[in-house]
Amino acid sequence: MTTASTHTAVLHTNHGDITINLFGNHAPKTVANFVELAQGEREFTDPSTGEPTTRPFFDGLGFHRIISNFMIQGGCPLGTGTGGPGYTFDDEIHPELQFDRKYLLAMANAGKQMGRGTNGSQFFITTAETPWLNGKHTIFGEVADEASQKVVDEIEGVRTAAMDKPVEPVVIEKVDITAK
Repeated sequence: MTTASTHTAVLHTNHGDITINLFGNHAPKTVANFVELAQGEREFTDPSTGEPTTRPFFDGLGFHRIISNFMIQGGCPLGTGTGGPGYTFDDEIHPELQFDRKYLLAMANAGKQMGRGTNGSQFFITTAETPWLNGKHTIFGEVADEASQKVVDEIEGVRTAAMDKPVEPVVIEKVDITAK
């Protein structure tokens, strides 16, 4: 299935570039959140100071959780899987988007809490079909090309330690966004 994209994100990592088509027509709030955090246009709470700030959120963060034949996860400012931007928002589950293939970009969350969504800044890219995630995580993009898929595959293959954390850091050096 080909889903029309509204933006392109390029995650420049220390393993190479990952180009992702973002699905703003299917998940407008989620794409806006990702784009604005990436560009430094959305205010968030700095975890080291507790103060509100704006700067490119993802630059310098790592992929902190890597599970072979499942996914690679990033977007945690603490690098532990417990951090976020200091706010949460609800899922945008679209019936046309299913976890029926590899290389999908989706929001990581902690499920609903008190009837509300727990999306913030953490995201993952699937490395296998993951149908058990349908209806639980907002899909908002897809890896755009074969070269980018190879970078995802390389990251998926890095050695990990406890808590699925990579032994050697896998860093998102910068994220560039282009509107279509």
